[in-house]
Amino acid sequence: MRYLTDRKRAVGLGSARTGTQTHWQFTVRSIVMVVLVPLFVFTFGAGLGGTREEVLAYFSQPFPAIVTGLALVVGLVQLMYEALEAVEDYVHGIPGELARVAVKALSYTLIAVSLFALVKIAL
Repeated sequence: MRYLTDRKRAVGLGSARTGTQTHWQFTVRSIVMVVLVPLFVFTFGAGLGGTREEVLAYFSQPFPAIVTGLALVVGLVQLMYEALEAVEDYVHGIPGELARVAVKALSYTLIAVSLFALVKIAL
């Protein structure tokens, strides 16, 4: 016999148990991107159009390298979570689990490759 009612078991869980936490994470990432994307556009635009040596010298400086790295990481993490939301909405069962693993693997691989390329340019 259950002593907890259905309502009591559901208190604090939200509709999907992590809805509030997910909402706040999306909100914080969006606010970070509001600041970071224009900063990245102007920083990237300042280095655009030069010769290869000029561009390498520009991205060897700490500020452009850090802004570019942050923009890549935050942007790709946001993209990963958006893709995971789409997979959770439209793909169910074992294919859904495999699709989530594939999305995460692809996203983290893109982040690693992007940061490796940026570090290689910066050093």
